[in-house]
Amino acid sequence: MSESSTFLETIHQGMYIIVLIILAVMLFACLIRAVKGPRVADRIVAVNMMGTMVMVMIAVLSLYLKEGFLIDVCLIYALVSFLAVIVIAKVYMGVYEEKYHIDENVEADKEGEKPYGDS
Repeated sequence: MSESSTFLETIHQGMYIIVLIILAVMLFACLIRAVKGPRVADRIVAVNMMGTMVMVMIAVLSLYLKEGFLIDVCLIYALVSFLAVIVIAKVYMGVYEEKYHIDENVEADKEGEKPYGDS
């Protein structure tokens, strides 16, 4: 029984390391997508995906090290990651609306009209 459980433990440890390496490569690919773009929506989705992958990596690391407290860290990271994506999306929406209103005011000035909301 001892040899069998040791053999299975060795296989599990190897699988954890392989999964962590694969996730690290995928995380790097998401980082490239977050930097390159081409649109802001692509960047936001890439940042969200990176947060999810880091959570999975922390969970796998918790299994590998047999440390239960890392699951608590994973849950806290999930909340922080979610909040970060919401803040990034809100900032992007604010920048988009500001740009839209500036473009609207410029077009109205060209036509000699007052933009909506101005008296």
